[in-house]
Amino acid sequence: MHYYSLNSYLKNKYGCKVYKLSLSSGLSCPNRDGKISYGGCIFCSNGGSGEFASSCHETITNQIEDAKKRVSDKIKNGKFIAYFQSFTNTYGEVSYLRKIFTEAINHPDIVALSIGTRPDCLPNEVLELLDELNKIKPVWIELGFQTSNEETARYINRGYTLDVFDSAVDKLNRISVDVIVHIILGLPNETEKDMINTVKYACSKNISGIKLQLLHVLKDTALANDYYLNKFSVLSLEEYTDILAKCITYIPPNVVIHRITGDGPKSLLIAPEWSGNKKMVLNYINRKFDRIDLKQGSNVTL
Repeated sequence: MHYYSLNSYLKNKYGCKVYKLSLSSGLSCPNRDGKISYGGCIFCSNGGSGEFASSCHETITNQIEDAKKRVSDKIKNGKFIAYFQSFTNTYGEVSYLRKIFTEAINHPDIVALSIGTRPDCLPNEVLELLDELNKIKPVWIELGFQTSNEETARYINRGYTLDVFDSAVDKLNRISVDVIVHIILGLPNETEKDMINTVKYACSKNISGIKLQLLHVLKDTALANDYYLNKFSVLSLEEYTDILAKCITYIPPNVVIHRITGDGPKSLLIAPEWSGNKKMVLNYINRKFDRIDLKQGSNVTL
């Protein structure tokens, strides 16, 4: 079973290796500062999932150059995507957003701008800025969605409802900005059907890409507290791979699959412990995919 991966998409589009550079905007999140809630989503680390980024105290140009050095052994003579990953990267004054995003997108080695944010943080003035930037180089907006199950969304303290996500996708579609949806597989007490329904829901919208992320239990999170109280269990590698394969078959062939797992910082990882060995995990998934024969969907080549 082969799927439409980000690596394949980028090689076809740019004709060379393209690597994402994790950058920090220094912004916070309305789900942390009290505008919506405090503490953020229950799975989110103190670093806002941006532990691999450079310091926000550095200029964007310096962050790009530092990040290039860190991946220099993985990419030679390639290009890069500027990825604003941690927290909510449209949650700030438009003047500041214009400054950092323009500095990133105008860097000669950057071919696209990828911005991680929340669906409820896309006011009209931000959309106007994204529209401007998208005329310079491609802009991707990565929306933290996680689940279509409203009960789970309340439990994880996501802070918005499905209609907010729907509206955000529609607004981004109107300015022709690519939408990438983040989904977490293995959220507490969700069934395989719940996870598949989330993938199907996201793909029922006009999206360009999807990220399938394993649930990580990280230190100093509300999720960790519930894990220690045995309120839920995490997936085994075998369970995760089986669910992942089934989810992929419901993803249309034009939707790029940006990620099939993920690796949190090992210093923070509590569970599942097997996820800490990224190479082993990917090798296992790829071997299993080579033997899988699922007929439901159309993203796979059998």
